[in-house]
Amino acid sequence: MKTAFSVSSLTINHQRLQSRLEQLAEIGKIGETGVCRLTLSKEDKQAVLKVKDWMEEAGLDTRIDDFGNLIGQWEGEEDTLPILVIGSHIDSQPYGGRFDGTVGVLGALEVVQTMKEKGLEPKRTIEVIAFSDEEGCRFDKGLFGVRGILNQLEEGELERVDSDGISRRDALIEFGCNPDQLEASVYAEGRIGEFIEMHIEQGPILDRGNVPVGIVTGISGPLWLTVELQGFAGHAGSVPMSYRQDALVAAAEITLTLNELASMDPEAPTVATVGKMEVFPNSRNIIPERVRFTIDLRDIDLERRKDIEATLYPAIDHICEKHQVTSTIRVDTESEPRYCSEAIMDDMRKSAQEIFGQAVPELMSGPFHDAIAMSTVCDYGMIFVRCKDGISHNPKESAEFEDISKGAELLYQTVVKRVVE
Repeated sequence: MKTAFSVSSLTINHQRLQSRLEQLAEIGKIGETGVCRLTLSKEDKQAVLKVKDWMEEAGLDTRIDDFGNLIGQWEGEEDTLPILVIGSHIDSQPYGGRFDGTVGVLGALEVVQTMKEKGLEPKRTIEVIAFSDEEGCRFDKGLFGVRGILNQLEEGELERVDSDGISRRDALIEFGCNPDQLEASVYAEGRIGEFIEMHIEQGPILDRGNVPVGIVTGISGPLWLTVELQGFAGHAGSVPMSYRQDALVAAAEITLTLNELASMDPEAPTVATVGKMEVFPNSRNIIPERVRFTIDLRDIDLERRKDIEATLYPAIDHICEKHQVTSTIRVDTESEPRYCSEAIMDDMRKSAQEIFGQAVPELMSGPFHDAIAMSTVCDYGMIFVRCKDGISHNPKESAEFEDISKGAELLYQTVVKRVVE
């Protein structure tokens, strides 16, 4: 994108946004640029309280609900109207970067603070939300906070435990929440009218196109599975290969099969990953008896994803029979692809033309976001900000502060169109 646009043309405060991003990145910092801020951890609490202070500085009424969500509210002229929610999350992966989620929360805060400083008054209430546990890495189930306020939690979620055996219920209590009062934090049906989220792309399209921002058209539907294979342990030096019931060999073959299925159409955006694997007894000279691993399968085309599933399940059965192991499969997350609101995208297109003097790219999102849950109850839109080489969920994740500010400016102009003009 070649324009004369610069940060000096921004309505939002570029320096303030950059400063807050840099300060937040110090909480849970690993290495020079990484962040480890797991949900409901002491680092997460410290970050939530820091952002809460900034929300109050901006003049918002704040609260931390019993799901662990941080909410800043600006009451509009007609509070009975369905509200506009903007935001994202500030929890991170254990080996994560400093921009994933945070640009959406602090960008949203910058939007409402700028509106207040400009003397604008929203016709309907705006809430800035930092959702609890978007990432899902600590308890193997993400989007907790956003699904919580939408009354979409599943049975047993509070009993899920982390790698240290701490349950989500206990982690919520330690965080200062009351898991017995969750109903009070659920939003009434129809209360939320729209949701807009800004996020780094976490992919290479904008970076390869040398474009700072883009408009999201939809989010791929993720399928998350946990597979457990049960074999039989034996001495690695004495059990003949043909006698073995090696759960890890079966898991390896399933992993390769999944990779092949997701790669069948090189033009399709299908992606599949085995990202976590636990081996028991995990000893050098014992044949692996039990393996538990995760499967992450995503596609913007639901039928194509279902076709892969239909091939994958019998393939797992065949591989297990071949290696004389048994399997159990748990579905952790199963979401359909969700498409963005045309009305919100139209306002983004108009705003982009006004800001940059030209259109910006439109692209789908492979990763899921808080927006995918919100899309089940309201219209939604998303803005992507370029990240270097598409790297995310890695300390090397990088984004230019100027690009983030341009994304925040697009968010600002879009929000003004939705609630003021």
